[in-house]
Amino acid sequence: MVDAGAKARFGFSSRNSRRAYARGALDAEKLRRIGRLVRLARVMDTAIRIPGVGIRFGADSILGLLPIVGDASGALIGVFIINEARRLGLPNEKLLKMAGNIGADAVLGSVPVLGDVFDLYFKSHRRNVQMILDHFGVSREQALRASR
Repeated sequence: MVDAGAKARFGFSSRNSRRAYARGALDAEKLRRIGRLVRLARVMDTAIRIPGVGIRFGADSILGLLPIVGDASGALIGVFIINEARRLGLPNEKLLKMAGNIGADAVLGSVPVLGDVFDLYFKSHRRNVQMILDHFGVSREQALRASR
C-alpha cells in the first residue's frame, strides 16, 4: 500500500490516490516500473523531433524501415509492455486493447512506404503506456520522477 509519505513524495492528489487504492495498491516499486515503461515508450515512439516540422518519431519508425525484422522487433517490445501491464494488474479487456494496438502497428506498419508513414502517426507504445497511466491515475511526470 502507498503510505502518506509516498503520496506526498509522488505528488498524488487525494482523488488520484483513491483511484489507485480502488484499482490495486500502487507502491513505489510499481511506480518505478511504470516510469521505466514511460521512458521505453518515449524511445520507441517520440525520441527524435524533426525541426521545423514538429513530427516526432523513435526507434519503432527507424526499425520499421527494415523489412519484417524491424516491425517484428517493435512488436516484441510492445509485447514486453503488455506483459508488464499484466504484472502490474491491468484487467484483461485493457490488455486486449493494448494487444490490438500492437497488432495494428505491426500489420499496418509492415506495408512498404505507407507503413512507414503510418508508424510516424500511430504511436502504439505511447498509447499503451497511457492506458497504464490512466488505469492507475498517475501522470507521466509522477512516473518519471519515481523512476529516477
